[in-house]
Amino acid sequence: MYQPKFTITPAILNHIAKIEASRAIINQAPLVPAFEKQFRQEAIIKAVHYATRLEGNDLTYQEVAKVIEGQKVVAQGRDVQEVINYRNVMQYLEELLARYRENLPLPGEKIDPREKIKQDRQTTFRHSEEIFRRIHELVVEKIIPAKQAGQYRQAQVALVNTKTGETIFRPPAAVEVPFLIREFFAWLNNPDARQLHPVIRSAIAHYGLVAIHPFVEGNGRSARAMATLVLMTERYNIKGLFGLEEYFDRNAEGYYGTLQKVSRQKLPLAKKDLTEWINFFCQALNIELGRIKEKVEHLSSDIRLRQRLGGQQIPLSERQIKLIEYIREFGGLRIADARELFPMISEDTIWRDLKKLIDQKIVIKKGSTKGAYYTLVS
Repeated sequence: MYQPKFTITPAILNHIAKIEASRAIINQAPLVPAFEKQFRQEAIIKAVHYATRLEGNDLTYQEVAKVIEGQKVVAQGRDVQEVINYRNVMQYLEELLARYRENLPLPGEKIDPREKIKQDRQTTFRHSEEIFRRIHELVVEKIIPAKQAGQYRQAQVALVNTKTGETIFRPPAAVEVPFLIREFFAWLNNPDARQLHPVIRSAIAHYGLVAIHPFVEGNGRSARAMATLVLMTERYNIKGLFGLEEYFDRNAEGYYGTLQKVSRQKLPLAKKDLTEWINFFCQALNIELGRIKEKVEHLSSDIRLRQRLGGQQIPLSERQIKLIEYIREFGGLRIADARELFPMISEDTIWRDLKKLIDQKIVIKKGSTKGAYYTLVS
């Protein structure tokens, strides 16, 4: 069975400690549900945009958003199809997570579907080749011949630097792929491997599947999706508010450079030292969660507000969020300010939004009706 080689360094421990701190703040922030719809949609668009851009897709962020919303854009057909495909991958991961939470059989599980699964699914999600193959099918749909989708490669491949002609990476021979994949998933599902921190397991999943390079095309996107699935099924989805793809794209040189540095070790997969890659991966998650934490704290870090809310989470509309953001930025708000902020919304609707914030003891009204001024609770 595959046994990854790595060392838990002080840097990795530091990243994980900060990840845990950010995760706790995000999960406990009293106003987080107010942002969930907006943040989740942004996270999906970014994941799709940056995951495909890493592979050379030319669509802009705005164009990707339009494609996801079902609108037409003027672009190459392959670029549009790649975006549609990766959005379908994200939906598939959500479907798997839902089945997992509902104790329904997962792809690859040899269980009578009429029987309810009784295991504790918090620790026994079974990752499988069937899931991985299905992810690949979705990644490459209508891009490569259908008979190759979800099928392991039958020939040797090599990644070559197009400028220098240098071979950057030569993955294992095709004949080894089925065995290496089988060994890898045996490790991923092993009880001992489950003792590792989920972020480290996710990092290893990412590298291991990229290194095996089991498909003719679509290996990077498929591996990143599996790494995401590990986080999702082990309580590190963080409400679906983040993705690592943006960090990888913005730091593409470090991303590919670290992967290549590990791969250049002239050793079998099980003997390659993954420490540097795991550190890079943990750093990426630390930074991305830190960014989300700062967004959350923008509205929920006020200790007195948190105490007044009793730590409870309060669902708000997007308009109510914008009203709070305006009040926080400018120190207060008058009805005239709100009319400028929402020119297409009636004054009665604005008043109802403010009344809800007042009732929730988030906002307080000062002054007379005509000259009323709204501020955050103090």
